[in-house]
Amino acid sequence: MSDSSNQLMPLSLSAPGVNLGAYISTVNQIPILTAEQEKELADRYFYDQDLDAAKMLVMSHLRFVVHIARSYAGYGLPQGDLIQEGNLGLMKAVKRFDPNMGVRLVSFAVHWIKAEIHEYVIRNWRIVKIATTKAQRKLFFNLRSLKKSSKKLTLEEAQSIANDLNVTPEQVLEMEGRLTAYDAAFEAQGDDDEGSTYVAPALYLEDNRYDPARLVEEEDYEEQSTSALHDAMEQLDDRSRNILQRRWLDDDKSTLHELAAEYNVSAERIRQLEKNAMDKIKIAMSSN
Repeated sequence: MSDSSNQLMPLSLSAPGVNLGAYISTVNQIPILTAEQEKELADRYFYDQDLDAAKMLVMSHLRFVVHIARSYAGYGLPQGDLIQEGNLGLMKAVKRFDPNMGVRLVSFAVHWIKAEIHEYVIRNWRIVKIATTKAQRKLFFNLRSLKKSSKKLTLEEAQSIANDLNVTPEQVLEMEGRLTAYDAAFEAQGDDDEGSTYVAPALYLEDNRYDPARLVEEEDYEEQSTSALHDAMEQLDDRSRNILQRRWLDDDKSTLHELAAEYNVSAERIRQLEKNAMDKIKIAMSSN
């Protein structure tokens, strides 16, 4: 790798989410490697684990990630985040690239870049997961381009797409409905129009927080639990009881090392005594 090419690499590069315009401008100025330069760098990293060579391989392909990420702009996700995820895929590709395969890195890396972007889109597209199988993921990422218009699919169109992607027409129509749906807030929003007919799902739920029977039940359960804990603590020896009291029940809790110094034992011994005491407490309370 020539020194002149190395000198053209930026000394620092901020994340794409900080200043997207400046990031894209910077990566577009990074020189594209020739086949010979790429092979030399790939050999250095593959055989010698030269991290500087790996860095130059990644940096010289960042503009390619930007190009791929732009094709996913229709999903409404931040462009900077899409690029960042694609960069992770690029780094994975560089790590796995074998220069003896006889292909350029860009051809090998495209799979890894798209895979990371796909995972990000799937995770963030809807609150509820919409594509879990391989066929559903393929349908998710191809349905937009296969639709001939923005109108709702006809049965014939759904059948045609289903044949192309090896899924059922029902799955195509279901995915179309998910893609065109919107995420409704579970709770009512402060800026909701008072005249709107939309009712937040949370308002359909019954509020049992102040039900007298439930309050009595909770108070009774708390009282029984406190009593059972007190009885179980009384069954412990003085040292174990003091350790649990100081470690868990006091407002100003003691550390393992403080108790170890007090009892002139190791902190590990205090931890063992604490665990044994907790086990005895659980057994005693479960038998009540």
